[in-house]
Amino acid sequence: MSSQRGNTTRQRPQKYKNTTAFKNDMHDKSNKTKMINNLQVNHVCNRCKEVIEWKIKYKKYKPLTQPKTCVLCNQKTVKRAYHVMCTDCGKKTGKCTKCCKSEEVVEVADEQKPFRIDREMKFIIKKLPERRRRTFNRYMDKKIDEKMNNEELREDLLKKLEELKVDDKDDDFELSGDEEGSSESEFSDKEDK
Repeated sequence: MSSQRGNTTRQRPQKYKNTTAFKNDMHDKSNKTKMINNLQVNHVCNRCKEVIEWKIKYKKYKPLTQPKTCVLCNQKTVKRAYHVMCTDCGKKTGKCTKCCKSEEVVEVADEQKPFRIDREMKFIIKKLPERRRRTFNRYMDKKIDEKMNNEELREDLLKKLEELKVDDKDDDFELSGDEEGSSESEFSDKEDK
């Protein structure tokens, strides 16, 4: 902007523009940074949620090392940084736990835990030959993408594993006496030439 009196609007766009977006974990892959990036911001109003998310996004969020004192119950129960009220008091009063205003509070629904393979399934999968193991992994990835209930998914995967289990009768590839002799004679003829 110029120092000309009354000229408050700039006529040109900004001179230096960022070519790439800021990444808060580009040079820092520590567990602390991962934990901060995975935080769920809830029990606060929309404005406070945006403020905290901005702090997380631009690496300005500093987590608490020790619990803070709640302004309502005077107990050391505040576990989140930038909050002044514990979640219990916030739920009781219906106020934002950061600014203590009676605005609409944002609640994040708990997501369903991702499906994990238990010991029994790991043991069965380990016994499968490579080709069937890959078939099962493709099938499992497809089913996980369908957003099934964990119990239904487990039952479905166990059925598929039972289908893929190795039968000793299926994998016996014994050659008969005629085939063995003919193959040996072919090799001996090639060696003689």
